[in-house]
Amino acid sequence: MPQVDVLSMTGEKLGKIKLKDALFAIEPNKVVMHMAVVNYLANQRQGTQSTLTRTEVAGGGKKPWRQKGTGHARQGSIRAPQWRHGGVALGPKPRDYSYSLNKKVKRLALKSALSDKVLTKDLIVLDELKIDEYKTKTVKNCLDAIGATGKTLIVLDSLNGFAIKSASNLSGVKTCQVSTINTYDVINADKLVVVKAAVKMLEEVYA
Repeated sequence: MPQVDVLSMTGEKLGKIKLKDALFAIEPNKVVMHMAVVNYLANQRQGTQSTLTRTEVAGGGKKPWRQKGTGHARQGSIRAPQWRHGGVALGPKPRDYSYSLNKKVKRLALKSALSDKVLTKDLIVLDELKIDEYKTKTVKNCLDAIGATGKTLIVLDSLNGFAIKSASNLSGVKTCQVSTINTYDVINADKLVVVKAAVKMLEEVYA
């Protein structure tokens, strides 16, 4: 059962917290983590790219020259794909790229990502993130004090508008709640900062 220091917003060590093996100490499954990341990125795609085929390009109704006797290759329309300003052959059309993963696979991927953060010592447990006003400097000072550098994911135990808005102004800092945490965000972050109350909620839901 791994133990992690619990830090205050000023970086002071307030004690230790024991993390459940079922969520924070499994052997990371890289294959499943890769599947979850690919699935997340595919579901983010808008799929609105589109090209015009030869039937959709304006013009080209008249045959450019007669079939025989000109010395040119036979042509039926100036909007054929081989012509400049012609239609696109086999080009992309709007489509839905999203697909779903098995629930057990998604859970295993998240557990693997969280366990990997513990192994690499990139998981930071924060006693509480108490912000009562919109103040980006407060969040920045807190992250600097606890050593959360680079891309950081902050996992909150409840919806805190002040914390979310204040953190949104910081480059590379993202916030989420226990109900919206996903494998991609965990892997993408250099440091994972989890509020102490959120740790208990994660263990209740996923362990």
